Amino acid sequence: RHRCTHQPTALHRKGSDTCVVSEYVEKFPAYESSQPPRSLKPKYDYKTEKSRMEGTTTFKSDFIPYEVTRRPGKQQAEYQPNPGEIDLGTTYKQDFNSYQIHPVAPLRPKESVRAANGKLDTVPTYKEDFRPWEISKRELTKPDVAYRPPSGKFGNTTTFQDDFVPRGTVPRENFKPSNVAKLSDAPFESVTSNQLSYVPHPVEARFVKAPEEYKPSDQPFQDLTTHRKDYQGLPGQMPRSCKPEQVKTSSEAPFQSSTEFRERFQQWPVSLPQLHKSVEYVSPTADMDLSTTTRSTYIKHEVQPFVSSKPFSRTTRSSAPFQANTTMKEDFKPWLTARRLDVIRKPEEIRRSSGKMEDLTTFKAHFVQHSLQPNLSYKPLAAPMRADAPLEDRTMYRTEFTPKKVSVCPASFESPPGFLFDDIDERGHKFFRKVQDQNKIQVQAPKAVAVMS
Repeated sequence: RHRCTHQPTALHRKGSDTCVVSEYVEKFPAYESSQPPRSLKPKYDYKTEKSRMEGTTTFKSDFIPYEVTRRPGKQQAEYQPNPGEIDLGTTYKQDFNSYQIHPVAPLRPKESVRAANGKLDTVPTYKEDFRPWEISKRELTKPDVAYRPPSGKFGNTTTFQDDFVPRGTVPRENFKPSNVAKLSDAPFESVTSNQLSYVPHPVEARFVKAPEEYKPSDQPFQDLTTHRKDYQGLPGQMPRSCKPEQVKTSSEAPFQSSTEFRERFQQWPVSLPQLHKSVEYVSPTADMDLSTTTRSTYIKHEVQPFVSSKPFSRTTRSSAPFQANTTMKEDFKPWLTARRLDVIRKPEEIRRSSGKMEDLTTFKAHFVQHSLQPNLSYKPLAAPMRADAPLEDRTMYRTEFTPKKVSVCPASFESPPGFLFDDIDERGHKFFRKVQDQNKIQVQAPKAVAVMS
């Protein structure tokens, strides 16, 4: 069906109203007596309360204040010590047996101050200026004990060495079974359930379908779409433009190129700036006077040089050899101590092997390699299943489709067949009336058709 809305053109009438001339509007007119049904759904309008709001709440109205008293505190009981004495005996005191231990004599010799026999030849400044007082030297009350290191072996054994009796290691009997593969004398049964139960069936020959010859359809191809069928361009006159034509206006008078800037701001006569010529440098011919104020006014006085009262340091060289002995070297000489004995260690129980390690594992020693026999596969080949019956390539579209006759809208023609021109309205719609002779009609159309031009 042809239903189109047309916008008004400026040639006929100015306005923004749209034209809704269509078949539906002509066949179904609007009735003024009927009104749309009213909705019975209530409107949710918020109604405010005009009365004054009370400031009382449920808590204010129901709450009753009670007199609060202080909670009595818990009185702490007075501490009373338990009667009797505390048993301070422990398990350690009961079971521990004390051993009589003798004191160990120290190996380190006691420090003894040895006076030097030689005499220092040099006299320091302190000794000359500060003479010592005649004070008798206090004799030492410490007995002179000369330490003599023992010549025997150090025999202070520990409690563990005294109480522990070393016993030889007793080898345990090994109950672990030997990891040796047991070979069977019976032959290997390689028969499986698939080999016993599987029955090979003969495979039928593959059905090859003969290709069908292509037969083109006798009916022409329907390439008319819905857009081409219902929406076709309507022939009409081109809209006229309301824009005035651009006519070129030419004048023979000369162009006035004077502007406000040229009229008010005239050019002032400006003189060129004078260039300052630099004076040429002429070097002086006389010699330069290099005398300064200090040279001309300074008076030299004859002053004796300053004599230093510091004696000159004269280096005294002696032919005697240099004495490298010091008080430290003379008084503190190294002692002749006996060599420290080595630490007594327990002999190792496990003897280390001296020979080369055999790089042979249990797996290498007992493994026997057998020849691999591949299993026969009875699995059928993955061949596609073919059916003898031909493929039914018929569809519902092929069997039930019937071509239908396409009706062309009469408004697509400039002069619709079977209609005569009647009138044209202010919007530009052309109205045609149907011809009385039905034999001349070739296209089905309504009684009156409006065409936009």
